[in-house]
Amino acid sequence: MARLAMITVDTTDARALAAWWAKILGGTVADDNEGWFCTVSAPELPLVLGFQKVDDPTPGKNRLHLDLDLEPGETNRAAAVDRLVTAGATHIEQHTISGFTWDVLADPDGNRFCLGDPH
Repeated sequence: MARLAMITVDTTDARALAAWWAKILGGTVADDNEGWFCTVSAPELPLVLGFQKVDDPTPGKNRLHLDLDLEPGETNRAAAVDRLVTAGATHIEQHTISGFTWDVLADPDGNRFCLGDPH
C-alpha cells in the first residue's frame, strides 16, 4: 500500500508559482531547495504541494487539476473568483451541471484548477 503525500506541478519558475499558491491557500513555502523544487504547506491542505522547475513543462491542458472549495463562511463564489483573478489567476469558464456550479481558472503558469461551492 502507498499513501498520497504530495501533488507536484512542473513549472519553469518553481519559486514564483509556489509563492502564488501559498498566497491563495493561506500557506507558506515550506522548502525552497534553491528554487529547483519548492513545497507549499497550508493549515487546510491535507497534503503538500510541490513545484518542480523543469526546462519544458508538458504543453496543453493538464490532465490532473486541483478542485478548491469556498472558504468556510464564504457564500459568494463570484467574489471569490474575482479575488483569484485579482491575485493573478485567469478565469477560463463556468459550468453548471445538475444544480452544481463551478468555475475553471488557471494559475499564472496556465495550470487549470476549479473553484466550486460546497453549499
